[in-house]
Order: sequence, then structure tokens, then C-alpha cells
Amino acid sequence: MQEFIRINKADNVAVVLKELEGGTIVEVGSEKIILSEPIPAGHKFTIKAITRNEKIIKYGFPIGYAKEDMKPGIWIHTHNIKTTLGDILDYSYQPFYTNLVPTEKAYFKGYRRRSGKAGIRNEIWIIPTVGCVNSIATGLEKQAAALIAGSVDGVIAFPHPYGCSQMGDDQENTRQILADLVNHPNAGGVLVLGLGCENSSIAEIKPYIGAYDEKRVKFLQCQDIEDEMEAGMVLLEELIGYAGMFEREEINAGELIVGMKCGGSDGLSGITANPLVGTFSDILISKGGTTVLTEVPEMFGAETLLMNRCRDEELFLKTVAMINDFKQYFTSHNQTIYENPSPGNKKGGISTLEDKSLGCTQKSGNAPVTDVLTYGETIKTKGLNLLSAPGNDLVAATALAAAGAHIVLFTTGRGTPFASPVPTVKISSNTQLSRKKNNWIDFNAGRLAEDFKMEDLSEQLFRYVIEVASGKKVKSEEAGFHDMAIFKKGVTL
Repeated sequence: MQEFIRINKADNVAVVLKELEGGTIVEVGSEKIILSEPIPAGHKFTIKAITRNEKIIKYGFPIGYAKEDMKPGIWIHTHNIKTTLGDILDYSYQPFYTNLVPTEKAYFKGYRRRSGKAGIRNEIWIIPTVGCVNSIATGLEKQAAALIAGSVDGVIAFPHPYGCSQMGDDQENTRQILADLVNHPNAGGVLVLGLGCENSSIAEIKPYIGAYDEKRVKFLQCQDIEDEMEAGMVLLEELIGYAGMFEREEINAGELIVGMKCGGSDGLSGITANPLVGTFSDILISKGGTTVLTEVPEMFGAETLLMNRCRDEELFLKTVAMINDFKQYFTSHNQTIYENPSPGNKKGGISTLEDKSLGCTQKSGNAPVTDVLTYGETIKTKGLNLLSAPGNDLVAATALAAAGAHIVLFTTGRGTPFASPVPTVKISSNTQLSRKKNNWIDFNAGRLAEDFKMEDLSEQLFRYVIEVASGKKVKSEEAGFHDMAIFKKGVTL
């Protein structure tokens, strides 16, 4: 295993792949450098002399300014680097992208819905319109477990705290996300569970759902009946009977939609796990499929790389609006735009938001951007899509599912057990995490730091995703975890 990596030939720092002691001599090109202090795995050290206020270069781009003069071999982190980021910027469209060459078709075993959409799970979802009925939803989930039969994978409730006492965009977001989940093809049947007096009642949400199959979607308003548990069980039994008629069949992988998200990143995330997902994205898109990149605040500092990959100027302008709208969201709440990364990110070796963002955007691969979606909007265009949502793991992963993602690929250097409404594949950036939290981690990208080839590992990941699409459960599914969270921006009444 190599000791460190210089990611780009323009970089003036290198990243340690395993902890190195102070006094260690490393060779960078023809230069021998003595490390002045211990460097933890995932962290950076200078490979050239750097003067105060000089740009620190990683991935070939600035990740901050030096706070002081530094000789080669110095540990560089939050104590001696500062962000380059400011507030809202002006951008110009400078297109730079290459269309991917189509590759051989691939197939998975999925469910063909009567709407024409393909699903990868055959679950029954219970969607509360308001947090007041959460306990009823989870109670029905437990009771209905005894009714599961045939091809039905399970009955799952998605409790949330919203649906009432909301205003403006928040109320719209709740209605739209709930409607998106009702229409998701991973659900073979859906029970929409309302209270009756909430703002986002069944009557209010129905127009957001649009046309629906009455055998697939049932509604229950609890205030209208004497025993909501009894009535709910009757409806769930009908839904299980309906969904149980569907069987898996061969479907072109060009119909797959995969969301991409990272969380609890470390210094290896942008070297192993995120580039691996980027390569996977290119493979899937080359076969006619679709991927979705989100967490806008973690594009700050790397946004021009995505803007210049937009297929046309209209998409470029939509990307600019997405970035600047999110910056406005920060400033309207009197928050600093670059108040990131998290403590866990810093411990793992990420020093600034630019450092984090340049690693984060590696998940987008090399494909051109084909569409830019607002929060709650669903996929309409194949290829690489950008989705407006925050960096929060649960909120962003739910947004990906609501947009239509069948699966979410979640890269992490620190580990997390959370799930989302769809199968959430945990990809570790380092082997130590994969071994330590084998009950959380589905795929180890840390092998890329151990001389595994990207081509081989990306093919393994693609085959694994096809297996998941065909019914293989990920670790969080095996544990029975299913989470959802809706983006809240404003006032609660």
C-alpha cells in the first residue's frame, strides 16, 4: 500500500493514505521531504514551500489560503489554512464536457408498474399526511407484518413531524415530497393516512399526486371513522393482495435512477469512494441510465466544474440559480455560507468547504449535466441530473428518493446506520471503517488505496447495484431501517 497520494500534478499538497510519523522521509518526484510532525491518515502535508496567503492546491484547484509561511513536510489543516470562499458570485458559461460513448446494455430483475414505471422493491408504504398520525402509521406497520405474503417485500411507515403549522414553501415542500413518495414505483401499494384537520390534508395532497391507480393507492382519514386501526388493516390487506400479483421481470438498466450522496466524509472520500461512484455514474449513463447529484452547499467552491459541464446555457443558468439561491438561503438566516465542514469531516482530514466540495463533486463523474431540478421535482431527463437539496444526510437522501431514485449510493469515511425511503448503499472510503462497521457498510472503496484498479472496482460496484436492483437487500434494509426527512426552511406556527 502506498503511503500518500498527490492527486493532481498541480497540487502543492499530498494526502497521507496511512498515518505517518514525524521524521518520516517521503519521496515526491525527485525530492525527498522530511515530515516535521505526525500526519494522520486522510490528512495533507505540504510538498513545496508555501508562503503566507498563497493558494493551497488539491485536486488541481484551490482549497484555501495559507495562514503562514510553510516549508515542505508540514501538516496542513484547519490551524494553518483559511477558506477562499466569499458570498454570491458572478459566473460565465465556459462549456467543457465530452459525451459518453454508449456501452453494452445491462439488465436487472424489477417490477413493471401499470403506470409504465419500473420499481426495484415491491413494498407497501404508509404515508402520513401529518405528524399527528405517526403513531397510527407505525402501529399499522407492526400489525400488517403478519399479512405479508407473495412477492411483497414488507410494509413500511414513513413518520415525519410536518403537514400542519407550516407556511409558504415549507407547506408546499411537504405536500410535494409526500406526493412524490406516493407515486414512487418501489411501492407496490400505498396507504395515505390523514387526520382530517391538518393543512396538508388528503384533499389538499391529492392534486399533487395527480392521476393514480385506485387499487394501488388507498386513503384513510382517521377523524372520519370510529376505529382507524381496524379500517387501516382492511385497506392494507387489500393493498398487499394487489401488490402480491406483481413478479420480478427483466428490465433494461437504462431505466435505473441512482441518487448519489456523501456524508461523514474523510480525507480519502475524494480519492476513493467519491471517484468510484463517479465512475459508476459514467457506466450507468453510458448504458442509458440516470444519476442524480445533490447537497448543494457541498458544491460551493467546486460549482464551476458542474456549470461548465452543462449541455447548454439554459442549464448553466439553472445551475447558477440553484447555487445562488442556496447562498441566499444561508445569508437570509444570517449564516456564514462556508460554515462547513463538520467536526467529523475535519477529524478525517477535510480542512475547508472547498476541500470538501471538490471531493464531493467527484461523484458526478465526467458525464455532461442534462437537467437541473428544484427541490421536490422529479426526474424527466436521462443522464446526469443536479438536484437542489441541502447537505443533511436524511433530507438529501429523501429528496433523491422523491425525485425518483430507485437506489441511493452513500459514500462515507466515518460511517452511519441511517437509511432512506429507498435502498441506501453505504460505501466506505477506507478499509478500516468497512471492517469495523461491517453491519453498516455494503461496499468497500478503500481498496482503491490498496492497489485495486478503478476499472475493476467500478465494475464490481455496478454488478452489486444490479444485484440490489434485483432484490438483494442492503445492510440497512436487513436491519429494518427506513428513514425520511423533509426540508424545512421557515416558520412553524
